[in-house]
Amino acid sequence: MDSSLNAARRARELAQVADERLDVLVVGLGATGAGAALDAASRGLSVAAVDAHDLAFGTSRWSSKLIHGGLRYLARGQVGVAYESAVERGVLLRHTAPHLVRAHPYVLPLTSGVSRAQAALVMTGYRLGDGLRAAARTPRRLLPGPTRLTASRTHTLAPFLGEDGLRGGLLSWDGRLLDDARLVVALARTAAAHGARVLTRCRALELTATGARVRDELTGAEFTIRARAVVNATGVWAGGLDPRVRLRPSRGTHLVLRAGALPGLLAGLHVPMPGESNRFALVLPQADGRVHVGLTDEPVDGPVPDEPEVPEEDVTALLGVLNAILETPLPREAVAGAYAGLRPLLDADADAAGSPRTGTRTADLSRRHAVLADGPLVTVVGGKLTTYRRMAEDAVDRAVSAGNLQAGPGRTARLPLVGAGPQRADVPPRLAERYGSEARAVHELVKAYPEEVGLGITEGELLWSVRHEGALDEGDLLDRRTRIGLVPEDRAAALPAARALLH
Repeated sequence: MDSSLNAARRARELAQVADERLDVLVVGLGATGAGAALDAASRGLSVAAVDAHDLAFGTSRWSSKLIHGGLRYLARGQVGVAYESAVERGVLLRHTAPHLVRAHPYVLPLTSGVSRAQAALVMTGYRLGDGLRAAARTPRRLLPGPTRLTASRTHTLAPFLGEDGLRGGLLSWDGRLLDDARLVVALARTAAAHGARVLTRCRALELTATGARVRDELTGAEFTIRARAVVNATGVWAGGLDPRVRLRPSRGTHLVLRAGALPGLLAGLHVPMPGESNRFALVLPQADGRVHVGLTDEPVDGPVPDEPEVPEEDVTALLGVLNAILETPLPREAVAGAYAGLRPLLDADADAAGSPRTGTRTADLSRRHAVLADGPLVTVVGGKLTTYRRMAEDAVDRAVSAGNLQAGPGRTARLPLVGAGPQRADVPPRLAERYGSEARAVHELVKAYPEEVGLGITEGELLWSVRHEGALDEGDLLDRRTRIGLVPEDRAAALPAARALLH
């Protein structure tokens, strides 16, 4: 079946699901929800997946784009979580998304703020992490091992570091996505190719053991989708549909630095957070020349917003951590934009009434996921981007059991996503990195519509998103299919072109 998602397919399949009884209904189209739709559809089950907004509208597009081996969890003694992360990283690198996930180097500068004892401890952790890589059977050619760097080599990789007191660096490698939202799009399209109905702008108003009451957000029409099992994969919003769920959301903020703010950066950086023994800020160079800096971990109380705002204190805090290692501190004006995502952390310390206990920081809560079942209504919560596939598989396993569905075991550990096929050498490298084996087809559209709209992205690429990636409005195009919208002035400049292509 065709993997293309577009307005015409949405309208056709929306009419179909109102008249059928499906095997599985998935609610939420972030990485876990799209992964669950793919998992279920690839087992031969009839599937619909709905989201109130768009693909990757929530937490899945606000990550650090790391596909990591769980080193931090290893440091906390969470060996199972760390090993699961290493395994899932290997699945993405080797089998399912080698066009989207690559190895990336990271340097921990050994400044005067990093003691020799701390440096030795970190290097021990890196070597243990490399042991996890080996245990997960990820080849060294895909993920090199850690090493020590001289001060000169460290400064070559990050020329803006202050040289006074810099005695070298620790180099490690981990997996990284070019764009987290593109992973979700690839998952959703691969699910569609296996027969799943992928329906954005469809809000689940109420979940039951026999399906869900849904509203088409484009028309306001309400209807029922009947299903033998329902998977609630709405992440930080899961409690709004399943009152059993107790979460403690935490806000993870990233800064977007202007191009040229940190010139010559050739690797990511790990920067120790003041007063923390095993938490690091991340400095992440981007393909467009900008640099992202993160990551906060602050508790969020009250109603969960659709799009979290970044408080100025987060900007100040992250800029302060970064400036502590720079030769010349950056001013506030170097920050072109910022974004924040909410982690759906399980509140293991909730009291009997479901209220969070005091004294436990969100930074200390486990990233382990959980699958909660009430008959054929299954909710999956917790976890992290790296382990989305395992979360999805566990949720579908439970749905198959609870709904008495006839299906074999999950197949997604070896199932390539859209774009993971053989790469063409006769296309621009930028397109090959974003679209994989589909780059040649995208390039044909780019040649017909070559006008740039921002960050080197062309009208042809936006048109591809409308025709094949399910983009329905300018927000889909600028904020999720591309990341032009991360910087407000870029978004404003590209908005007329995006609107014109939609009409």
